Amino acid sequence: MASLHHKALDSISVSDIEALGIPASIALKLYKDVSEIINTHGPSSPQTWTLLSKRLLHPLLPFSFHQMMYYGCFKDFGTDPPAWSPDPEAAMLTNVGQFLERRGKELLGSTYKDPISSFSHFQEFSVSNPEVYWKTVLDEMSISFSVSPHCILSENTSRPGGQWLPGAYVNPAKTCLTVNCKRTLDDVVIRWRDEGNDDMPVSSMTLEELRSEVWLVAHALNALGLDRGSAIAIDMPMNMESVAIYLAIVLAGHVVVSIADSFAPPEISTRLKISEAKAIFTQVITNSW
Repeated sequence: MASLHHKALDSISVSDIEALGIPASIALKLYKDVSEIINTHGPSSPQTWTLLSKRLLHPLLPFSFHQMMYYGCFKDFGTDPPAWSPDPEAAMLTNVGQFLERRGKELLGSTYKDPISSFSHFQEFSVSNPEVYWKTVLDEMSISFSVSPHCILSENTSRPGGQWLPGAYVNPAKTCLTVNCKRTLDDVVIRWRDEGNDDMPVSSMTLEELRSEVWLVAHALNALGLDRGSAIAIDMPMNMESVAIYLAIVLAGHVVVSIADSFAPPEISTRLKISEAKAIFTQVITNSW
């Protein structure tokens, strides 16, 4: 509540600044600089504080002057003024910033200004319009449903918070491998360096190459004739092959049982029994001398 003890930015005078122990000539210059910013951006906008902190405030000025500017700018903000405000250019580069720049006017209409100023309005919109908001977000994320939901959120007496995406089925592996507006078959999706080859160049794999590897394993799993939802274990190091196998198990409609390759045989056996795994992927590594 410290802001209650400070004047609003447009009510501060030269004498108020001098009272902080700042010489008259410097106080006058600071007052003129503050007035110029206020005349352009108003006494309490995000741009006002950004310019004050960048142009005026520095360690040689008394901390009391920093407080005067801060609480003066956020006089009417409420009990918890922001400790930090994002840079507008950096805000534009965030996921939500780019989303709002593309679709802010479509969702918020003429009230949309920019990602920072309109963020609270956008948050309110997301709560009051869940169907529109979440359909838009899912579209932006390129989520591919195997079976589309009946709606976004339905009321359900057995679920006090409602039921999200009723009737929907989604395969995460399919989503990972799908071409969309954000990636092509030629895009690199995995980078790695094999253990023990620290001096070798970093390896990479495109989406097209990964799809081929995953589909090869998925078709092999389908050939086993296992029931959908069967548990299949992976007891391997975290290498490129294990990533492809993991995605293939999910793509084929099965459940992954991850087992650390450092486990002793009895521990591996215990996990296979508990999970009732129907198959296991592993590998034998031999040293060449």
